[in-house]
Amino acid sequence: MLASSGNAPSAVTRGAVARALAKPSSKAVAVLGACVALLTTLLVTFGAGTASAHGAVSDPPSRHYGCYFRWPNGPTQQMATEDPMCYQAWQADPSAMYNWNGLLRENVAGNHQAAVPDGKMCSGGLAANGRYAALDKPGAWKTVDRPARFTLNLHDQSSHGADYIRVYATKQGFDPKTQPLTWGSLELVGQTGRIPTGTTTPVEVNAPGRSGHHVLFTVWQASHLDQSYYFCSDVNFTDGGTPTSTTTTTTTTTTTTTSSDVPSRGCSATYRTTAQWSGGFQAEVRVTAGSAAITGWTVGWTFAAGERVNSIWGATATTSGTSVSARNAAYNGSLAAGGSTTFGFVASGTAGTPTLTCTAS
Repeated sequence: MLASSGNAPSAVTRGAVARALAKPSSKAVAVLGACVALLTTLLVTFGAGTASAHGAVSDPPSRHYGCYFRWPNGPTQQMATEDPMCYQAWQADPSAMYNWNGLLRENVAGNHQAAVPDGKMCSGGLAANGRYAALDKPGAWKTVDRPARFTLNLHDQSSHGADYIRVYATKQGFDPKTQPLTWGSLELVGQTGRIPTGTTTPVEVNAPGRSGHHVLFTVWQASHLDQSYYFCSDVNFTDGGTPTSTTTTTTTTTTTTTSSDVPSRGCSATYRTTAQWSGGFQAEVRVTAGSAAITGWTVGWTFAAGERVNSIWGATATTSGTSVSARNAAYNGSLAAGGSTTFGFVASGTAGTPTLTCTAS
C-alpha cells in the first residue's frame, strides 16, 4: 500500500474546501451582487442609448438634446448658474441626457393626446418609466432666436423616416416659465407628409403673431414601426419683439462661386451660430440658388481655431485638416432659381465666423 504524500490534503481539509466551494461566504455574495448591480446600472444608463438609438430635434434643440450637447460632461457649478433648468434635469436623471435619442412611445396608433397627457408632454407622457420627467418642469429653459418662418431640423440617427412630422407652437400669452405644457395651449405650425427611410426632411415652420419665449412641441411618427417621438424645444420669437435669448448669433454672407462649365448656375451660402456652450457650438448654413435652377451644391470653409464637426444633418461632410466640404443630401440638392435650403452641424471648439464658398452643379 502506497503511503500518502506529506503535502496531500487530509480528508478534513478536503471536506472544508468542498463546503467552501459549495457555499460562498456572505461577504463574497455581497461583493458579487454589488458588481452585478453596478454592471446593470451602467448598461441601462449608457448602453440603452446605443441599443435603441433613434433621434431628436436638433435645431432648435429639444430640451434634453440641448442639455447634453451644451454640457456633455454632466452637471457643474457653471451649469447651475448659467443653465439652471438643464442642471435640475441632469440632477434628476442623467440617463435622460445620455439617452437623448430615445424619448419615444410604442404602439400609440396615432392617439397622441391619450398617450401624452397635459403637463407630461415634454417627457412623452413619462416615457421610459419617467426617465424624462424633469423636462416637463416649467422654467427659464435656454432659448434660441427664431423668426416666425424658419426650418426645423430632426436628427434621424437611425434613418427611420416618418409617416409624418408635426410641429406645434404655444399660443401668444402662454408663459413657459410658469405654465405646464398642454394640448390646449398649442397650435399646429408645420407638418410633413411621408418621409422615406434613409432620408431626413426639414420641416418648414410658420408661426406668426408670436414674440418672446415659446415652446415648440414636435411629434415624429416613425415609419419603420409604430413608434412616436415627442420633443419640446424652446425658442425666442423675434418677430414683433426684442430678442432676449442669451445665445450668440453671427451671420456671414459669402460670395457666389459659379462652376465654369455652367456659367448661368450659381449659389451662395450664409452661416450663423444657433447655439454655443463651453467646448462646442451648433451652426446652420443656408444655401440659396442664383438666377437659375441648380441640381446640386457643395459648400466649403476652413475653421480658424481647430474646430471639428462632430455631427451634421442635411448634408454630407468630408474634412481635411481644418477644411470642411459639405455636399447636398439626396433630397435637397435641386433648388429652383432663388430657392434655398439649410443644413446644420454640431462642432467642438469655439464658434467663429468662417468664410464660405458655394459651388453649384
